[in-house]
Amino acid sequence: MTPPSPAVSRPVALVTGASRGIGRAVAEELGRTHHVLVGGRDADAVAAVVAALPSAEPFVAELTGGELPALPERLDVLVHSAGVEDGDTVEATTLETWRRVFEVNVFAVAELTRLALPALRRAEGIVVVINSGSGLASGAGSAVYSGSKFAARALTDALREEERGRVRVSSIHPGRVDTDMQRALVAKEGNAYDTDFTITPEMVAATVRVAVDLPASGTVESLSVRPVRRR
Repeated sequence: MTPPSPAVSRPVALVTGASRGIGRAVAEELGRTHHVLVGGRDADAVAAVVAALPSAEPFVAELTGGELPALPERLDVLVHSAGVEDGDTVEATTLETWRRVFEVNVFAVAELTRLALPALRRAEGIVVVINSGSGLASGAGSAVYSGSKFAARALTDALREEERGRVRVSSIHPGRVDTDMQRALVAKEGNAYDTDFTITPEMVAATVRVAVDLPASGTVESLSVRPVRRR
């Protein structure tokens, strides 16, 4: 991928995990005002999202290995939405699972952010990490996923102070969201799936919009959004 053309007049946003679920909703929301780099692993799925947006291009990458595509000279928004959920009790979870979940949910976020910081600083931009309610509290059987999200929260807290006055950093913590990941999780829990206990990806995207559009003199440091009803 080549960096966006200098002719692109819109601010530029890179959204990872943008081919489906929350990431796609964020790409569509920001696509109303931004030129979107649509991040994802599946080139065909990414191309479908690109085609649906007014100003966009693909950012096809395997975030956990290999060389990443070139980043633009200026990047106004970086949204980390790619993530995985896995793990069981501590007793039943292998080291391989721990490593894989942390590789995607923490290490890839840190590395892409590191590479993007020069472009974000030039734009006085913003990093938004889609975390989780599991990044605020943990429970039995959730040590792996919650652990990775707690680590992601520590990353954003540190980055916010390191970049204060140069790059804003927001951590968004959704509760249960109506996505494929959520359906798989509910099935693993042995419960019937019911959207009455979820929020939509578009609701999460709306919270991202709030963080992005806040005047530069303020910042949404952390925002939790979750369903009114719960089991």
